Amino acid sequence: MDKPVVCVGALVWGPEERVLLVRTTKWRGLWGVPGGKVDWGETLEAAVVREFREETGLGLRDVRYAQTQEAVLSPEFHKPAHMLLVDFFARTDTDVVTPNEEIEEWAWVPLAKAGKYPLNTVTRTLVELALKRVEA
Repeated sequence: MDKPVVCVGALVWGPEERVLLVRTTKWRGLWGVPGGKVDWGETLEAAVVREFREETGLGLRDVRYAQTQEAVLSPEFHKPAHMLLVDFFARTDTDVVTPNEEIEEWAWVPLAKAGKYPLNTVTRTLVELALKRVEA
């Protein structure tokens, strides 16, 4: 029997106060943020730091919890999946991305312009949350 999978992702600000968006092989051409599955025995924060480094080569700092979402059989995802998505905000000290095989394209964009990208639904809610926090 299949069970929900716990995943992490992060909206990350670079040194020029732009956020990193990526287009991966897993979201049917839509843009999102780097992330992936939590390993057994791994904390959520350790997982997001590891996944981000694996996918982009970037180290994270100032990692802080943002929100939790659920994606149940999302038609945007490349296969049937039930994911519990734990999102973070973080910073990195460089904007030099070394992509792995999952990342097809990436862009550093001002947060205010991130919504102009064709984002997957879960990333759109994360960007909207970040915008609300900036305005507050």
